[in-house]
Amino acid sequence: MAFKLNRSSSKEPMSEINVTPFVDVMLVLLIIFMVTAPLLTVGVQVDLPESSADSLPEETEPLTLSINAKGEIFIQEAKVEYDNIIAKVLAVSKNRTDTRIYVRGDKTINYGRVLEIMGLLSGSGFTKVALISEPYKQR
Repeated sequence: MAFKLNRSSSKEPMSEINVTPFVDVMLVLLIIFMVTAPLLTVGVQVDLPESSADSLPEETEPLTLSINAKGEIFIQEAKVEYDNIIAKVLAVSKNRTDTRIYVRGDKTINYGRVLEIMGLLSGSGFTKVALISEPYKQR
C-alpha cells in the first residue's frame, strides 16, 4: 500500500511554532548565568583562617564586619574608621543590639586587633558577636 502525498495541504501555512531556537537561546542564557553567578558575590578580600568548628545556623542575614590585611575596617562592603564603628553598626542594625555580627579578620593581621574590635562591639551592648573562619581542609 503506497501513500499518496496531498499537494494541496502543503501550500497551507504551517500553524506550529518552532521552539528549537527558543530552547537554544534559553540554554545559552542558563550557562551564562551559571558562570557569572559565583562572580556576583563581591566583598572585601580577606584571607580567613581555617577552623574545624561546625557552622552556625542562620535565620536572618547577619551583619559582617571585616578587617583586611592592611587593617582597614569594613561594615558589609563600606569602609569605616575605627572611631565610627559603633555609630555605623547601630545605624545599619537599626539600633538593635541583638543583631548577629560576624567579624572576619584576615589571618595575617594581629589577633589582638580582632579582639579589640570584638571587645568594642560587646562593650557597646551587642550580644551576638562571632568570628568567621574558613572550613578546615585536610591536607
